[in-house]
Amino acid sequence: MIPSSRPTSSDAPVLFWRDGAVAQIRFNRPNALNAIDLALAQAFHQACLELADDDSVRAVVISGEGRAFMAGGDLPSMLADPVGGSGALIAQMHPAIELLASLRAPVVASVHGAVAGAGLGVALACDLVIAAQGTRFNLAYPRIGTSPDCSTSWGLVRWVGLRRAMEIALLNDPIDADAALAMGLINRVVPADELATQTAQWAARLAQSAPIALGNLKQLMRQAGDNDLHTHLQMEARLFAQCAGTADFVEGVSAFLGKREARFQGR
Repeated sequence: MIPSSRPTSSDAPVLFWRDGAVAQIRFNRPNALNAIDLALAQAFHQACLELADDDSVRAVVISGEGRAFMAGGDLPSMLADPVGGSGALIAQMHPAIELLASLRAPVVASVHGAVAGAGLGVALACDLVIAAQGTRFNLAYPRIGTSPDCSTSWGLVRWVGLRRAMEIALLNDPIDADAALAMGLINRVVPADELATQTAQWAARLAQSAPIALGNLKQLMRQAGDNDLHTHLQMEARLFAQCAGTADFVEGVSAFLGKREARFQGR
């Protein structure tokens, strides 16, 4: 069960709690810039498993404690056992990212500081990314002599296109927040002292929307690049009919016609 409030003090590698209908995942290795070790990877995977089983969650926010969102994998732990250590991390992180991307609830990455390597992959797996001014994005993998993991290559191509993704990957230059916004890597840049407030406002708006409709919308958007038009039209028709059969659709239409705010119940 997802805890109902944030721990007041915890050395857990991932903090996981609820603010009403909004679930919060916060990476919590601030002294290591939230670099992924096995304990963090396992805790993140477990949090995603719990989210996948809880339809009462209307929105998810992922953030990082301390000076960074996530600075990639924990290199000292991987160096001790390069193949086995990295494989153990991937075995936890990849299923977690698949779960994250398939959630019905919209997922917002609220990022600051360093967003590098696997941290970039996690952010790209989210539906929306809001960044503090001063955030730095970096693929990072070529610098340590490896190719990407954690969906980073998949997400880059889909969000910014193949040509720009190749530039980011092969040249491996750091990208500041404004450049990331201009290329479509993220959705919004805000002053650092407004990041938490703006993120909370986004999460609250998403949590008030019709959850079945948003879940279907996410499916359509994420599969649009893989479907041909005929297949996608069939999918749109099927999912629209599913939504039309819900109480939320009746409420939404009635509220629109009545010029009032809808009160969606998720059914």
